[in-house]
Amino acid sequence: MNKIIRRVLTVLPAVLLQGLWLFVLLKWLAPWAAVISFGLSVLSFLFVLYLITKRDEDTYKILWLLVILTFPLPGAALYLFFGNKRTTRPLRKKLAAAKPFPVPLKDTGPIYEALAAENRRISQTFRSLQSITGLPLCRNDSAEYFPLGDRLFPAMLAELEKAERFIFVEYFIIENGYMWDSMVEILSRKAAQGVDVRVMYDDLGSISTYSKKNAEDLRKKGIHCAAFNPLVVIKGTLNNRDHRKMLIIDGKTAFSGGVNLADEYINHIEKFGHWKDIGFRLSGEAVQNYTRMFAEFWNAFTRDPIPDELLCQESPQLSGAKQDGYVLSYYDSPLRSDAASNELYIDLLSQAQNYAWFYTPYLMPGDALTDAFVRAARRGVDVQIIMPGVPDKKLIFRMSNSFYPVLLEAGVKIYEYTPGFVHAKGCVIDDMIGTVGTVNLDYRSLFLHFENNSLFYRASLLQDLKSDFTATREKCREITAENLKMNFRRWLTDGILRIFTPLC
Repeated sequence: MNKIIRRVLTVLPAVLLQGLWLFVLLKWLAPWAAVISFGLSVLSFLFVLYLITKRDEDTYKILWLLVILTFPLPGAALYLFFGNKRTTRPLRKKLAAAKPFPVPLKDTGPIYEALAAENRRISQTFRSLQSITGLPLCRNDSAEYFPLGDRLFPAMLAELEKAERFIFVEYFIIENGYMWDSMVEILSRKAAQGVDVRVMYDDLGSISTYSKKNAEDLRKKGIHCAAFNPLVVIKGTLNNRDHRKMLIIDGKTAFSGGVNLADEYINHIEKFGHWKDIGFRLSGEAVQNYTRMFAEFWNAFTRDPIPDELLCQESPQLSGAKQDGYVLSYYDSPLRSDAASNELYIDLLSQAQNYAWFYTPYLMPGDALTDAFVRAARRGVDVQIIMPGVPDKKLIFRMSNSFYPVLLEAGVKIYEYTPGFVHAKGCVIDDMIGTVGTVNLDYRSLFLHFENNSLFYRASLLQDLKSDFTATREKCREITAENLKMNFRRWLTDGILRIFTPLC
């Protein structure tokens, strides 16, 4: 409800602008109304032409076309404030000016040669992802999968206790409670011992759970703390949130996945039934991608840069460890012209031969990704999606449901987790390749938010993910076309909801 109220308040000034313009037009400019209206119609046409020729998701374009053609003045104002990627210029400028990471990227040529010899098509997928994100493919030394936040959290605490040089914490949501308080107790001790501890959280994501006073309390304990993209209602970057989740320790270990730092994520308290989430621990050389991601954001969006000497020690390969496939950890950015995860999932679905299984809490993909799911299912790939059985946001859940009919008709199988809410984000395809990270299958994650994700190939973690998916599916109900009870009313509702999915 708070999110809806904030968005209403955001739109309100533009609606008032339209009302004010109509009042001025009728009261003082009536003799010239026809000429003015014609001029505005020409400008609207040019604006629409500009939108059509832009490289953007079709659903997003349609929404803005409807808004601008219906309400020219407020529609144009809203687009210039919130819909135009030029509004990201403040964030882009800060990232461009950030102090560069002190360790140069390694030559990945030999890794790609070895991968291409094994699977040329997969090597092309990794090359494309690296070219978009600038982060390198690595050999995977060790990656451990956690099927619940309850199991991930003790491992996080154990690794925090081992910290000697630095601890980097970056999460969308931080909330005071058992989970965060347990971490702060260790972070405070480590800071007192001289460990460099830095915490970044998203200002909007944590708006009701973590205050400026909480952040100041951390600073008093010797912990560096910063809020990402502080909330200002009339601000073009309002939509561009830091949805990333990562904990990096000494450049040797990184944790990520769907789990935020709040008690429901580890089932310490109950919200929306049992909370199903997933995550992983990465060790060895591949951790440096996560260190790079955090350092880039911290140095760009704070005035407290990380000392180079803290970052210059490279992440070592595990002693005597057998390498376990490949991994490329990266982050999505709304500042790029290419949506990395959206393109990745379309690519992976195009390659799938036997099965493609996905976890997601929200299902509002754009047209291109929807078509990729449909095409994969129609050619006989076993495409399955696990969704929540108990929604956290009823309107968003209903919007997700509006995508069910077209997917079910194509043969995609959709399951809803009856014990509660699924917050997991990941996929596994053909026992060979898959992802775990923070990316939901909705417009905000795929196009508007900063996200982080790890793409694994031939890693044992994928078998654990597959086994967990199979076990979770046993606790789900399968959704069929008969369950949906399609009629004119539902068709009309779905159509309207689909228009507005890019806003949710």
